Amino acid sequence: MAVAASAPAERRAGLAFVLPALLLITVFLILPALWTLYLGLTDYRLTGTAAAHPRIVGTDNYTRALGDKDFRDALGRTLLFVFGSAVIGQNVLGFLLAWSLRSTPVASPHRPPRSARAWVRATVETVVLLAWVLPGVVVAWLWIAFLKDQGGTLNAILRTPGHDWWFEHPMGALIVFNTWRGTAFSMMLFSAALSNVPPSQLESARLAGARGWQQLRDVVLPNIRGHILTNTLLISLWTFNDFTPYLITKGEPHGASAVLPVYIYLTALPGERLGFASAISLIMLLINLVLALAYVRILRRRP
Repeated sequence: MAVAASAPAERRAGLAFVLPALLLITVFLILPALWTLYLGLTDYRLTGTAAAHPRIVGTDNYTRALGDKDFRDALGRTLLFVFGSAVIGQNVLGFLLAWSLRSTPVASPHRPPRSARAWVRATVETVVLLAWVLPGVVVAWLWIAFLKDQGGTLNAILRTPGHDWWFEHPMGALIVFNTWRGTAFSMMLFSAALSNVPPSQLESARLAGARGWQQLRDVVLPNIRGHILTNTLLISLWTFNDFTPYLITKGEPHGASAVLPVYIYLTALPGERLGFASAISLIMLLINLVLALAYVRILRRRP
């Protein structure tokens, strides 16, 4: 009887611990999502009659968004941004850095002393991490200064004064910027993954005559396949929803750098079409879910 009587008390205690988290999730996630869903079904605007008395328009915003050329262009730029800077850029550069800086017991006469390797590794990791931990406003200003047409650092190095990199190559510049900024996370994840690769397997492959790239293909990559998929999922979702490009280009020139988050902002606030922007936000959320489910399904299939 005592055990049965204590069960409700334990449930109440457990609910008391969970309730603050549930409250936060409700206030900051569920309610905004429901509000966005409602706005997407209306012609709500910031000013005018539609602001005071929004009208329900059903799925008109969604059908207009799917048929809108500006939306399709923004989606295409976003997919290019994700593929170029996250799937390829951060993944590849992060792995190369982790592979180059990995700790290994294998000795070589051509290998620098351990103290020198440790110093180089600490220096590179600090520089890469610095780009990741700095606030977005700071890194945006640094890249504006770096690629500025007049007095920019890159133009000074290349001796090409007046070359406007942001205007002539907006998406290419954003891809390079985001690769530089986000590589640290991939490097740290891959460093942890490589440290768990069994040294005995690498040694066996080396004794069997496998070269470096063969060891990488036959031993390392199969062991860290799950980490690669997890890293790709996380950085893809982060990049897909990244608003930092607005701090650099504001979608210019003429919308050529407006990825989806920037396009939604420009539609909602300067454009004052909150209902239409909310519909695009929900479509963007559904795309995120599709990407996440696809990665999770691939991850579950791994041997």
